[in-house]
Amino acid sequence: MSRIETFLRSLEKFGAQALILQSNQNVILRFPTGDRHASQQTPHQLVVQILQEVAPADLMTKLEGGNPVRFEIQHAAGRFQLTAQIRGGGMTVMIEQLGAAGAAAVPPGARAAPAASAATVMAAAAEVAPAAPGEEMAIERTAYEPVATRAEAGTSNFLDNLLRQMKAQGCSDLHLATGAPPIVRLHGDMTPMPGHAPLDGEHLLRELLAIAPPENRDEFETRNDTDFAYAIPGVSRFRANLFRDRKGPGAVLRAIPFEMPDVKKLGVPDHVLNLCDLSKGLVLVTGPTGSGKSTTLASLIDHINKTRSAHIITIEDPIEFVHENKKCLVNQREVRTHTRSFKDALRAALREDPDIILVGEMRDLETISIAIETAETGHLVFGTLHTTTAPGTVDRIVDQFPPDRQEQIRMMLSESLQGVISQVLCKKIGGGRVAGYEILLGNNAVSNLIREKKTFQLFSLMQTSRNQGMTTMNDYLLDLVKRKLVEPREAYYKAVNKAEIKSQLGKAGFEIT
Repeated sequence: MSRIETFLRSLEKFGAQALILQSNQNVILRFPTGDRHASQQTPHQLVVQILQEVAPADLMTKLEGGNPVRFEIQHAAGRFQLTAQIRGGGMTVMIEQLGAAGAAAVPPGARAAPAASAATVMAAAAEVAPAAPGEEMAIERTAYEPVATRAEAGTSNFLDNLLRQMKAQGCSDLHLATGAPPIVRLHGDMTPMPGHAPLDGEHLLRELLAIAPPENRDEFETRNDTDFAYAIPGVSRFRANLFRDRKGPGAVLRAIPFEMPDVKKLGVPDHVLNLCDLSKGLVLVTGPTGSGKSTTLASLIDHINKTRSAHIITIEDPIEFVHENKKCLVNQREVRTHTRSFKDALRAALREDPDIILVGEMRDLETISIAIETAETGHLVFGTLHTTTAPGTVDRIVDQFPPDRQEQIRMMLSESLQGVISQVLCKKIGGGRVAGYEILLGNNAVSNLIREKKTFQLFSLMQTSRNQGMTTMNDYLLDLVKRKLVEPREAYYKAVNKAEIKSQLGKAGFEIT
């Protein structure tokens, strides 16, 4: 009996519409009511051998070149169509039953299956044109399958164990890279996890794709990186980024607690909390990657959720903190899952009667433009940018636009900007981390400086407006040192203007060791 005959007989025996073989994955039987996963796995080599038995040689060459292929075979059990492609370092073959048929001659150039199988290749083989994103073969898209099956297909014991260890140690991030052992970030420092060998690229990719939603698997194959959220019940949610580098696949998974961060425990200043009471305007939380922007924004949204009666819409990529309805109605939309892009969701939000809108990332000119217009028209808009200073944030927004629009944007920004909170995370004396803030609050003086292209004077204004709640990052870092929360060296390391912070620390009697 040939290798493929067992699977052809299974299709006939169980009355399935199709059977799906994936490298090192469980066999899938497809029925009109949904997909069922068999306990049997098919090793990668077996999937390759099955194809080599029945596929014409020219199609194997096209397949190895990265092109999906489709052809038909005839067997005593009926006619079957095989569709194959290489995805994620493995191979996927879908076998569909087309109906009973008698034996047919093998066309010239086609390869017959071994005689013992009575299978012969019949139709002229044709290369399959690459499908549009989201339509590829529909192999893993089983939206109608039972919940229990989806959960089984969307977990990885290997990754779950690593993530449980990471959380138990109080780490913020898990780094996985081909050829290196798992590494965690604890209080800002990178530390290898003890007792783990370097990771094999093929094994790592298989485990990562097991937890990725189907649309993210497609994106990873197309772009070589993708973002999504993953959750382990009772442990935590995680923001995952999958990528490829010169050594192979890799990933970073960041822990996002199920419990909502409390603004008081985070140390968010009262003047920042006051921004939550506004009825309209633009509030930006900025800082480098890993500075706690998402946590700060989540705490502000939760504060509104507990203190106001309003409609909140969040647009995120992916959804991180999950907000339940408290005093507010909260709708959370995820890019690619619930909307095509930030700008599409932001434009649609204007027709959804919101009071507060959170834009997870203001990535492009159109998103920024719509956000500013939305803030001007009676909505409170929160957003993030990867800028390191409050005045630099204003310049970054204006510079996104062509010269002929910059004057108009300055005018709109001067009227709508209510606050910019730039932040960094510092190692705390005794363990843990504490946030350092730079705060710019909107008032007439700030509006005038933005309108008159004098953003370079905003630093001086923040220094002289501490009684209104404004502060520069260096002043805040110096205060953390004085309160014995942060070492002088850590404050120096996190400061943007290092010459100034060094001078300030020296005048205050602190030495940088």
